[in-house]
Amino acid sequence: MDANKTINASVLSEPARHTKPRRSLVPKGITIGLAVFSLVLSLAGYGFRLMIGDEVETVLRHAAVIVPAFVIGIPLFFWVGSRVVNKVKGLHIETRNALTLGWLTACVAMLWLMGSYS
Repeated sequence: MDANKTINASVLSEPARHTKPRRSLVPKGITIGLAVFSLVLSLAGYGFRLMIGDEVETVLRHAAVIVPAFVIGIPLFFWVGSRVVNKVKGLHIETRNALTLGWLTACVAMLWLMGSYS
């Protein structure tokens, strides 16, 4: 009877692992890197505009609209879209995946705009 009641010692020595599996497809470093890159890209042209003699007020007014639109607006749009799709379709799109796609889209859009104006 004691053989049936004994507990395996190896089961007791291991800690219980009840953590959720990692569902995000994108590593955190890529997300942070794209966020920083979108900030750098959105600010890149303003130094050149100031060097060639544009007025500081004009440059700051333009930057106050463009920088938040690309650095915050586009990723926020993707995040809200992922929340809506999660509710409507019952999917599970991770926040980090949606934000990374938003920053990637913002970077590509800024590079496309820079290429068309150069």
